[in-house]
Amino acid sequence: MNAGFEALIKQMTQAACRGDGQGVAACFTDDGVYHDVFYGSFQGADIIDLIEGHFHRDGTDFRWDLHDPVTANGFGYARYVFSYASKLEGHEGGRACFEGVAICRLRDGQIADYREVANAATGLSLIGFPDARVAKFIAREARDLLARDEAAAHRS
Repeated sequence: MNAGFEALIKQMTQAACRGDGQGVAACFTDDGVYHDVFYGSFQGADIIDLIEGHFHRDGTDFRWDLHDPVTANGFGYARYVFSYASKLEGHEGGRACFEGVAICRLRDGQIADYREVANAATGLSLIGFPDARVAKFIAREARDLLARDEAAAHRS
């Protein structure tokens, strides 16, 4: 199964780097969900818009290197380093780079749910976002974490 997951996650990430939304969506079940650290959740055919309407609207020259993919109990995990050149106004050409872990719930050889734990604030800092905007992003991530069911026992 690990070899199958490694091929699947490489297919998905390289399609994303090329801007091939259809290729990314093909890696997912019809009802699959891609939870992106920046843009939120996209389901099914909307994954195409995530890649073509968001990723490649705001960035170019994507690089997504995967490390140590493993599978266990219906999940696939892979560490990654991801970077892109920003196309955002005022941050053009700056290279965002961050590391993370992809967490994929798998079903019938496809991704049913993709989420990531990522140190994305480093990427925002590297392209020159002001500290207040990076802090706003981190605060949103904190709210999202605490809102998840698995964090219920950790809320104060």
